[in-house]
Amino acid sequence: MRMCAFLAAACVCAGISAPQAAGETAEALVPEKHYGEIAQKLSRVLPSAHLLQTALDDGISQKAWTNLVNSFDPDHSYFLQSDIDAFTNMASRIDDAVKAGDVAFPYDVYRVFRVRVEERFCFVTNVLEKGFTFTEDERYIWKRKDLPWPADRAEQDELWRKRVKNEYLVHLISKEIEKASATNLPPAAASNLLAAAASTNAPVETPESLIAKRYKQFMIVIQDMDAEAILQRYLGSVATAYDPHSDYLSPMRKEDFDIDMNLSLCGIGAQLRSEDGMARITEIISGGPADRDKRDIRLIPGDKIIGVGQGDGPIEDIVHLPLNKAVRKIRGEKGTKVVLNVIPASDPTGTTTKRVDLIRDEVKLEEQAATGRVVRVTLKDGTARHLGVLRLPTFYGTMDKRPNQEGFRSATMDVAKIIARFNDQNVSGMILDLRNNGGGSLREAISLVGLFVRSGPAVQVREPRQIMVLPVPNMDSAMAFRRPVVVMVNRASASASEIVAGALQDYGRAVLVGDTQSHGKGTVQTVIPLGAERMGSLKVTTASFYRINGASTQRKGVASDIVIPSLLDGLDIGEDKLPGALPWTQVEEALFIRVADVAKFVPQLKELSARRLSTNTRYAHYCSMARHVQEVNNKIDVSLEMNERRKVMKAENEVRKLEDEELEAARKNGGEEDVVLDEAFNILSDLIDLSGGGEVPMETEGDLRTRMMRIFGRELP
Repeated sequence: MRMCAFLAAACVCAGISAPQAAGETAEALVPEKHYGEIAQKLSRVLPSAHLLQTALDDGISQKAWTNLVNSFDPDHSYFLQSDIDAFTNMASRIDDAVKAGDVAFPYDVYRVFRVRVEERFCFVTNVLEKGFTFTEDERYIWKRKDLPWPADRAEQDELWRKRVKNEYLVHLISKEIEKASATNLPPAAASNLLAAAASTNAPVETPESLIAKRYKQFMIVIQDMDAEAILQRYLGSVATAYDPHSDYLSPMRKEDFDIDMNLSLCGIGAQLRSEDGMARITEIISGGPADRDKRDIRLIPGDKIIGVGQGDGPIEDIVHLPLNKAVRKIRGEKGTKVVLNVIPASDPTGTTTKRVDLIRDEVKLEEQAATGRVVRVTLKDGTARHLGVLRLPTFYGTMDKRPNQEGFRSATMDVAKIIARFNDQNVSGMILDLRNNGGGSLREAISLVGLFVRSGPAVQVREPRQIMVLPVPNMDSAMAFRRPVVVMVNRASASASEIVAGALQDYGRAVLVGDTQSHGKGTVQTVIPLGAERMGSLKVTTASFYRINGASTQRKGVASDIVIPSLLDGLDIGEDKLPGALPWTQVEEALFIRVADVAKFVPQLKELSARRLSTNTRYAHYCSMARHVQEVNNKIDVSLEMNERRKVMKAENEVRKLEDEELEAARKNGGEEDVVLDEAFNILSDLIDLSGGGEVPMETEGDLRTRMMRIFGRELP
């Protein structure tokens, strides 16, 4: 018999074949009396507070219905089509129910879902006991979120047979590759690897027990859901029908507000978002343990955490665990070790996983702060040119202190000090690296624009009843830096980063280099309490950002002038990838005049860069990795035949080796440069040559004060 005793026992314990039996158990889960009052309050506040001022109507109801059903079953595999048909009578009635304080519907959905989860667990244990052969030419469709639900039980069973078979196959081949890797290592390294594996003291589990344990845990999580969690899903589905950043925060979610809204550091320095039952990393926080980790296995945006271990203990599966509970397992005392089992962003199929161990720590402000250095570049004629590179990980700023008070910090002030050093060292140009900068203080973003532009608007902010033009502050009569500038962005550059990059591009002050576009988050959220603490709060989108040229940063972000894509560019990262994201819009252009015109050099810069990169072997390897990541991300199915799948997984392993070589080359090159930054230096040097390297004049046609003096004989107020 192939099945271990654990599986047999598990199936007996959970062996509820009749839906009614599970339904009776779940019947006790009903809404509390005041939940209806919460729903009514939300129905009044949400439409009036939201930026779009859209009524809570049948259209919103349909979106809320879809959000709710998908929140339970995102990959359309647990419910049957008959279940969905039974739910559709509420598709256009959720708006009326919420207004009336009727919150019964999500509890009905939950009861059916719980039955289906228990049924599927029994199916998994049974199919594992039968075992698999891997010689058939079968394929498993792993991307199911846009596919219909199974039409009947037979179709569902076939889907789940392939699903479990895929998980089993991945486990077998992964173990093969691990063994082969250990065999190919030098003896000492192989010995260390085996010793490290043995030191966990965890029993070696079979594929059967590992897979069954995962589904059993999910079943327990669903069985343990409480009434507040169901209300959270329901009213959250209504809020996200307006846009993906609006949400209902139940009292428990409000308690974890720093985790879900502010996306707090969680002990590892990563921002997390719940996606398809997993904790997806949306941003690595500069200065945190994950950011300080420079190993090839390091965490990156798009990685999905599926397991957490404490110290040298066993890894606990967290798939489908609510985000707040998953985060509590990731967080811990400073100095303790956490081990994460992760599906890498480069392979969202789940074909491969990586294990990342980190020591929990606080994010250190100094490691978030702006840093700058001067790089010596050798030109073709043998002469040297000095270029500055300034990295800004976040737009930090102390809100409760004044500049002359102890403890005050300002990203703009720190950047200004670095620029002053650049000027003292007579740098010919500067790179402002905003890659992976997820935003921060709007005040700091606006004031930082003023280091490169003497006067004029920095950004436009649209609220429901007005559009405000926010100007750069009049901190100094002189620009801090007046020589050529290149700004670097990627798909993880968001919000305040996009304001700065867009403004410098619009003023003709900088050439943008990096991913096809930045992240594309152009909205602002506000948290509104719905009453007493037990009522929870509403997080709602109340404003949006627009560039000074009138274009929104929403969805489209800021486009690079010269595209040198990072590995993130081919992944499902960005506002435009979020379901229900607000559309790109445009307002009138603000009154501004370009202070320079670097755009005219872009065609030549592109040509020179392309010519240079065409003979760059390191860049060719880099592009190969980027293409591969995108190809994997675009796959919708995988082979279940052993030999074919083995080839694919070995190829994945080879690509990771190439990535390791790229990282090692970067370390040997000084530890800071990467292939994109290397080329950005070349582009900046070309820009200096093409433009003559001159400074932006202090009084130009682009200076609004000077222009107003000439036209009206007086200065702008």
